[in-house]
Amino acid sequence: MLIDLLKDLVSIDSSSKEGANEAVDFCAGWLKGQGLTVDVIENNGYKMLVSEIGSGEKTLIWNGHVDVVSGTPNQFFPEVHEGNLYGRGTADMKAGVAGMMCAFAELKDRDLGLKIQLQIVSDEEIGGLNCSGYLAKHGYRGDFVICAEPTQLGIGLQAKGSLRLDIEVSGKSAHGSRPWEGVNAIEKAYDIYRKIKDLPFTREHTPLYASPSLNLAKIKGGDVYNKVPDACLLSLDIRYLPTQTMEEIVEQIETVVGKNIHINMYSKPVNTEENDPYITLLRPIIEKNTKQEAVVFGQHGSADTIFFAAYGIPAIEFGPKGENWHGDRECVNLESVEVYQKMLVDFASEFILQK
Repeated sequence: MLIDLLKDLVSIDSSSKEGANEAVDFCAGWLKGQGLTVDVIENNGYKMLVSEIGSGEKTLIWNGHVDVVSGTPNQFFPEVHEGNLYGRGTADMKAGVAGMMCAFAELKDRDLGLKIQLQIVSDEEIGGLNCSGYLAKHGYRGDFVICAEPTQLGIGLQAKGSLRLDIEVSGKSAHGSRPWEGVNAIEKAYDIYRKIKDLPFTREHTPLYASPSLNLAKIKGGDVYNKVPDACLLSLDIRYLPTQTMEEIVEQIETVVGKNIHINMYSKPVNTEENDPYITLLRPIIEKNTKQEAVVFGQHGSADTIFFAAYGIPAIEFGPKGENWHGDRECVNLESVEVYQKMLVDFASEFILQK
């Protein structure tokens, strides 16, 4: 049932809003076919579903997305080769979604000591604001969140915050043949970038991260060859540590450029503690099922965990083994998908034993 479900999901080209909505509807139909009650919600044209089982004071959130990045036509015809399923979205993250759906259906008639809420969304790849962001804002929250991103069956415990900003740099125009009479705004912008790279925040580290990251994403200036550019726009993509704040980073950058900063977007980091009781519960389950020590790590990017972490809810990325997501040879290890489903069931069962 699990592998067939996964193949059906991968066969849906969900790289567009319409395709992702179709995938949500497919998941809703499958869950209803298993005797589950499903609510399909739409926000700004993006669909998501919510289904809940169990009862109790605690709520465990299982969150997964069915939207994918664009792929070649053949990637939506999944193929099995040497134990791996190849296709767009196999790893990121329809395998995790399929594992959650099957585990959810398996648990539906059990006397659970908690509530499990399954959320399947359609816009994670473009930021998640319309679905997971909407759900978290409107009270679809719990005590612990698992997002089924491909983590090689390890625990993505933390995630860096994201800060995208534009810096306006002014110069002085002059004839291109006499650049010494002007101030080249592009050269000035690059000098500013080098100074920002040397600010104190760039040298900080934590046990899970060697440093934040600073990417010179865009630089825009000049309009003709024979003129010294008098304006330049410098765009930076900064991924900052869970121990840092956006405010302190901006303050440091202002010491270099003043107030000529426009914050394009930012999101807070995920800072789930390694000694969180839910992590303490999950680690031995991973070790029992994989026969290996549970790997705990920090993600450099971010996922829909950010929307729940913003409310102080411990959230992790935890999913099957995959390779080349967003690439031409994206695949997932099928055995790991089966193990993943079992671990989700085992995790819920621990609450039954503790009830």
